[in-house]
Amino acid sequence: MFISLWEFFYGHFFRFWMKWLLRQMTGKCELQRIFDTYVGAQRTHRIENSLTYSKNKKLLIVRWRACKGIVNKWVLQKATRVVQSEVDKCVDDIMKEKNINPEKDASFKICMKMCLLQITGYKQLYLDVESVRKRPYDSDNLQHEELLMKLWNLLMPTKKLNARISKQWAEIGFQGDDPKTDFRGMGILGLINLVYFSENYTSEAHQILSRSNHPKLGYSYAIVGINLTEMAYSLLKSEALKFHLYNFVPGIPTMEHFHQFYCYLVYEFDKFWFEEEPESIMYFNLYREKFHEKIKGLLLDCNVALTLKV
Repeated sequence: MFISLWEFFYGHFFRFWMKWLLRQMTGKCELQRIFDTYVGAQRTHRIENSLTYSKNKKLLIVRWRACKGIVNKWVLQKATRVVQSEVDKCVDDIMKEKNINPEKDASFKICMKMCLLQITGYKQLYLDVESVRKRPYDSDNLQHEELLMKLWNLLMPTKKLNARISKQWAEIGFQGDDPKTDFRGMGILGLINLVYFSENYTSEAHQILSRSNHPKLGYSYAIVGINLTEMAYSLLKSEALKFHLYNFVPGIPTMEHFHQFYCYLVYEFDKFWFEEEPESIMYFNLYREKFHEKIKGLLLDCNVALTLKV
């Protein structure tokens, strides 16, 4: 109860007056002070929070601004949702709203544009990933079938697949004779990620596939890969990837960066699994959650950038 009350009063009253006082003392708005003080993900994160909090000032601030003759009260509210083609105009509107002289603060426009590209780009990346995830694997779709065959050829280059529906799929970690049933949860996204890792890190993929056949510590390579797609997706959806992507990508994050993070998870999970030495594959969910918590812990660091280093 106390925390809720503090958040309410801070968001609606204290924060506003504190910002006003700091502006009188420094001659700079909160956005300018953030650019002067922080770099990397911390900077983008604080800019995002500043713009987001501006939505919650409501009548108190609207009235105060009306007295100052400022009528464009929606500029900050829409900044975190602006489309890429309108970012430049949005930055100009913010500078006008905050009375920032481009000649006195030449770097503001450059820094704000980069932050907005990262902030809005993250939102768009989630929509792009979600769109692919919702697309089910379709065995009547030639592109889907070709992608599945590509996965086999990448992982088993010296062994021919005898038939499309075959028990051979178990050799690369699928559960049944037809892999399409294993893609239900993550749709075509699960297959795309498996192919991406196998194509861009072929040597590592072969190594991990071989290790997954260990007589005691083995696991189903493809099934675990799809499971890690779900982990990457859930971290993106929960916004846990913001610090990582804000540090890793200086501009707009794309599907390529999501795939790269997936590759990191695959490589690190394999190491984690063998370091932990589970008694049985029956404990997979337990160790999967333990690994998940480890990754979430790493992602809390504002300086984090989780990249696959081989």
